[in-house]
Amino acid sequence: NPTGGGSGQPSFLASSSLHLFHSNPPRDECLPGLWRSAVLPRRLRLPSTVALLLMFIARGSPLRLPLSAGGASTIRRYMSAKPAEKTEEEKAAIKAAREARKAEKERKKLEKKAKKEAERAAAEAANRIDDVQYLSFDQQDGYAPMGDMVRTMSRSRTGRDFIDITDLGASDTAKYKPGSTVWARGRLHSIRVKGGSCFLVLRQDSFNTVQACFFKDKEDPEGSAKMIRYLKSLTVESVIDLEGVVAEASVKSCSVQDVELNVKRIHAVSKAGAMLPFLVEDAARSEEEVEASQDTDRPFPRLGQELRLDNRWMDLRAPANNAIMRIQSAICQLYRESLYSQGFVEIHTPKLIAGESESGAGVFTTDYFGTVACLAQSPQLYKQMAISSDLERVFEIGPVFRAEKSHTRRHLCEFTGLDLEMAINDHYLETLEVVHEVFKHIFTGLETRHAKELAIIREQYPSSAVTFTEEPCIVHWPEAMEILKGEGFDMGDEMGDLTGAMELALGATIKEKYGTDFFMLDKYPSEIRPFYTMPDPDDDRFSNSYDIFLRGQEICSGAQRCHDPDLVMEIIEKKDMEAGDGLKTYVESFRHGVSPHAGAGFGLERVVFLYLGLDNVRKASMFPRDPNRCTP
Repeated sequence: NPTGGGSGQPSFLASSSLHLFHSNPPRDECLPGLWRSAVLPRRLRLPSTVALLLMFIARGSPLRLPLSAGGASTIRRYMSAKPAEKTEEEKAAIKAAREARKAEKERKKLEKKAKKEAERAAAEAANRIDDVQYLSFDQQDGYAPMGDMVRTMSRSRTGRDFIDITDLGASDTAKYKPGSTVWARGRLHSIRVKGGSCFLVLRQDSFNTVQACFFKDKEDPEGSAKMIRYLKSLTVESVIDLEGVVAEASVKSCSVQDVELNVKRIHAVSKAGAMLPFLVEDAARSEEEVEASQDTDRPFPRLGQELRLDNRWMDLRAPANNAIMRIQSAICQLYRESLYSQGFVEIHTPKLIAGESESGAGVFTTDYFGTVACLAQSPQLYKQMAISSDLERVFEIGPVFRAEKSHTRRHLCEFTGLDLEMAINDHYLETLEVVHEVFKHIFTGLETRHAKELAIIREQYPSSAVTFTEEPCIVHWPEAMEILKGEGFDMGDEMGDLTGAMELALGATIKEKYGTDFFMLDKYPSEIRPFYTMPDPDDDRFSNSYDIFLRGQEICSGAQRCHDPDLVMEIIEKKDMEAGDGLKTYVESFRHGVSPHAGAGFGLERVVFLYLGLDNVRKASMFPRDPNRCTP
């Protein structure tokens, strides 16, 4: 844009020469062709010199050409000339042509976009793994071999026969041998996908595992690629259905070690989240194993008790913890078996009561239609009234509630009570003999019938089998006092209850002296026993009561009960208790005649905890309740 001179015209038009810029000025012989290349309307065609000049001006090129006065005059005339006005028809035609070009451009753009969208949709359809609605085994050839199952809502019985993986094997006695095609359901314990192959472990019942594998099929590369993609999407701990062919293999890391499953079909029934609070394999490690790893390059995580209890359902998937719940169930079964064989009847007593069932123990209260009710601290009063009802031998397995702020490793606010009560003929030792038979049956049954579960538990939580005597081992209170004084304890007036340290010391001495982990301590002081305890006939400072110990810790309290209504009221007054409506009906049942009787009550979780040598009773409770925990 050269500046103009005094005439108001550009300076190059007022001069006799013109400076143009071009890095490679054309040779003379090229000029005619360049002139002809000037694109101008026919009616505005300029003299060749002017056209050439304008072309170089448009390019902004350095070139110096001489101009005559006539040439400069021609350029001035051209530059000042106004273009001819277009007609309406020409304007309309130009507009129509422009719109047509625009429309064509838009059409091609949309066409290209539609083509790309179609290609994307086709690729997505080819790669998409749809959910599978499996309705019938007979129609399964029409279902995709991979994909998440549509939510199971009892639409149909599919006809699939799911196996127990413990029935797999290469031996002649195995139910499903190599070559068999089977369906199995379980949890995805682990999975490893690499290239065109996949190895996974299916877990059932927490501690039974089998390896399954998939390899790329050269005859179906697309289907194999799709299967690999689906396998990569599966998350550990998901519940899956798997159809596979049994094949011989050597797999030392699984419980099924001589065969594996070649995957034909696999479907997630319930997918686990990708982020878990912890891994089951970490929850299954022993404390010794975790501790030993701390000085290595890859230490194992140490899972705290609160983290485990906050996610208890995950913690119980660990083999040992799962087996603990099975041992808990087995103890209840063995308890029932023994008592049924000895003529007992199982009863179910109220858990909402009008007053305290025991003295000295805290109670949970609740509103009961405008009056105050308590959660039962035991079935004590009602199992005694059952004796008055001529149910001469009764037992119960039920919940027990204690509102005690005990933050110890052996106390819970809610636990399962194993209670029994029985009429006696002459002496409460009859009850101790029954109790001894019950626990002999439990101890023997656990070691013989549940050896597999015990082995799994002891792998993570080491312990040995409980030792016990053939006949009841009964230690009397005076003997216990002498033992404890010999161990260096100050027993005072010998009328106080035992501390935890005293119990452990007493248990160690009894084990050394009598060779048993299981014994009974008889003749407790009356002052530390409940109001319904029968006093000793020779010295009422003591009572016909007992505790039962396992591995040096108390698991049971029991006694001959006071069945004389006047004596019961006397003891209630002596203990400065209020005889509310609940106690009045209890005493009234004795006024109508009742057999002499005795009984005992055990804490199920404490029996499990001590039998297995665990470090905390919470490990023996499915969802423990203590002063700091009421969930989950």
